[in-house]
Amino acid sequence: MAIALDNLRVGRKYLLVNQGEVRKLEIMNRLQGDNFKVKDLDTLEYYTIAELLQWGKGKDFELDELEEVR
Repeated sequence: MAIALDNLRVGRKYLLVNQGEVRKLEIMNRLQGDNFKVKDLDTLEYYTIAELLQWGKGKDFELDELEEVR
């Protein structure tokens, strides 16, 4: 079940699926409202949630916390 943007927590890792793209993200810090600075765990690039969702949420939109493997 997808979680809402306002439930994201700094330091946690999430899987974002939107419009066919799959990204593993770590939340770095909260900017304003529902906008966060995130680090892509595959490319190590930094984005904001607003940049990733600027074209809208697709029918496949899903945001879930990644489980830590120990």
